[in-house]
Amino acid sequence: MKDVIIYTVDYCPYCKKALMLLNSKNIPYKNIDITENEEEHRKKLGDYYGIQDKVTVPQIIIGGRRIGGFDVLEKLDNSGELDEMLQDW
Repeated sequence: MKDVIIYTVDYCPYCKKALMLLNSKNIPYKNIDITENEEEHRKKLGDYYGIQDKVTVPQIIIGGRRIGGFDVLEKLDNSGELDEMLQDW
């Protein structure tokens, strides 16, 4: 299974929804809580992943590829694409 990293803040309802979805599917992940020094971490995320707009959370990375936030994660799950993305080829 590919590595999953999720960047979150502790007060974000979409972060909590994303974590709940990953937990419900027993998908192992590394949660990086950026609540402390949030602005600095958001800037670093934007620079690293080439995000031009405001960096929102959660930011979900699967196999080194940024997929976006909860809405994208949920859409991928509903379509079955999430399971495919997680597979090591």
